[in-house]
Amino acid sequence: MPKVVKDGVPAGGFKTVGQIVGTNQILVNRNQNALEVAADLLTTHTPGAPVVDDAGQYVGFISEFDFLKALDSNVDLNQVTVEQIMIRERIIVTANTSIDDAVRIMEEKHLLNLPVERDGTIVYTLTRHDLLRARIGLGLDIES
Repeated sequence: MPKVVKDGVPAGGFKTVGQIVGTNQILVNRNQNALEVAADLLTTHTPGAPVVDDAGQYVGFISEFDFLKALDSNVDLNQVTVEQIMIRERIIVTANTSIDDAVRIMEEKHLLNLPVERDGTIVYTLTRHDLLRARIGLGLDIES
């Protein structure tokens, strides 16, 4: 069994978001059925995902909170698309964003995960776990 070490792999020494391999690579199309997306997020233990259009461009974000708000308003998730209940605020970072800035954005906006854009395309979503691992420099000693 690998042991956790202070300067292990892969987090040690990372300074920017682009140096982190995000653990969440789920993208949602704005036209997808909301109930199906909610089920996908639940089965993958993912708190939310970026929403893209047919060209793959970011148009919003859908989270567990958005589904809960819709249900509180008696919305039938099987009758709506993700676009009808997502947030449209553009909250993303680029590969050049510092880890400290990404943490600050997540704290200020109360986010559980944060989309990362590279060359105009959302490539993955960072979780708080990804950022914590990178910020404190913990990784796995793969030699053990």
